[in-house]
Amino acid sequence: MPTWASPDERKELQLRSITKGWMVGVAVLLAAVVVAGAAVASPTQATASGSLGAARAATLTAHASRYGKALFDGRGRVLYSFARDRGARSSCSGACAQAWPPFLTTGAPRALAGVKGSLLGTTKRRDGTLQVTYANHPLYYFKGDTKAGEIKCQNVSNFGGLWLVVGPSGKPVR
Repeated sequence: MPTWASPDERKELQLRSITKGWMVGVAVLLAAVVVAGAAVASPTQATASGSLGAARAATLTAHASRYGKALFDGRGRVLYSFARDRGARSSCSGACAQAWPPFLTTGAPRALAGVKGSLLGTTKRRDGTLQVTYANHPLYYFKGDTKAGEIKCQNVSNFGGLWLVVGPSGKPVR
């Protein structure tokens, strides 16, 4: 406190200082709540919950697997196609999408090593999210594949159709 200030002026300066500190604290707290809310509300790429894509533009790469070369996301999770899909429209929703979460993106997907960028695309799902397509076929994860490189459901019939990993040519690997 300035020594030149009267006792009343000192009280007023003290009150201003406390009020200013309180307002800064409230502003910091509100900013933290907004950031935390945005993090909770935004879907993340490659979680095992069912909303497997979307924090940023999806990336695809091709790697060797026990079934031959196959498509994987940027974190090493294999991608499947569903034989029941017709064209770029997904026919997997509800319980199907819980077991076979769609590979989602927020922008144009990017091709990495071994992937043909000209075959990449997106399709809008019923809920408005963008699902990545390859050679005009929607791509999915299998919820049981929890680690990079795992392929637990190749050539499995489930939800009325066959699930197959996808090769770099865009054709299902049999």
